[in-house]
Amino acid sequence: MFNLLLNENMKIYRRTRTWMIIVGLVLTVIGFLIAQQYSVKPFQTANADWKVNMQKQVQNDQQLLANMDRGADWKAHVTSRILVNQYHIDHNIPPTEDTLWGNILQAADLMVVVTVLTVIISGESVAGEYTDGTIKLLLIRPVSRTKILFSKYIASIMFSVLLFSVLFVSAFIVSGVIHGFHDLGVSYVFASNDGIVHETNIVQHAISTYLYQAVQMVMVVTLSFMISVLSRSSAFAIALSIGTMFAGTSIVGFLSQFQWAKFYLFENTDLTQFLTGSPNIPGMTMLFSITMIAVYFILFHVLAWAVFKKRDITA
Repeated sequence: MFNLLLNENMKIYRRTRTWMIIVGLVLTVIGFLIAQQYSVKPFQTANADWKVNMQKQVQNDQQLLANMDRGADWKAHVTSRILVNQYHIDHNIPPTEDTLWGNILQAADLMVVVTVLTVIISGESVAGEYTDGTIKLLLIRPVSRTKILFSKYIASIMFSVLLFSVLFVSAFIVSGVIHGFHDLGVSYVFASNDGIVHETNIVQHAISTYLYQAVQMVMVVTLSFMISVLSRSSAFAIALSIGTMFAGTSIVGFLSQFQWAKFYLFENTDLTQFLTGSPNIPGMTMLFSITMIAVYFILFHVLAWAVFKKRDITA
């Protein structure tokens, strides 16, 4: 089993494209955080006290609520922003955006990039063997198909963990260079759906955010791996996997109005909704979402195993 896993990792890392992906991710993190640092922030006056700028934001949001109506979701978002900003002012808590861990937290948005890059690898894990014409050489080995399939999946997960680590470490280093390696005791403030404002340690919140988003990454990688098994074309498997990921997550907001949507995979994969006390569908719990994720996880693997186990390689 170890030799199989070693062989699969060699297939991944001997390709120039793999190293281009890793370097590209690092450059993306650098560019993203530099852009965040120098982006124009609305309602902020240069060199002004942060309370002055934040009070301007509160006043503007209050005017928006009084003069406009863009729906319940928009109203809830603006109201939440007012509550959070007012809490910062009342409790003398400086904003966290321009801090080490505040920047690291913003870089968590790049988890979608990590997921896409991993899908490029996992999506061709099995389908690529058909595309390259090496599937027969792989399966004539005196090793069970189950072990071969398992080794390919573990190699894909290991690559996703590597990219996840590259993202976090790069974000930490770049943010530290920009803001300094301190701010460990900074508070992070957020408002849950019930209108209650919460204050927590930003380091704990940032790490939790990354780990929770990693669950979604693993599920998308598992989905793309299953598609790779079902498909005989690596290009098709990668395109379908990425398309499914974006299409699946883009309709989450729309489906959230229906109670039955809580059984939909992508309504459950983003566990950060529970970290901030804002579930997509009222009444959903983390235990329920974890259960649904586990069900889909098993289903994807059973389907992939059943097809790979019985597939005729001469076809």
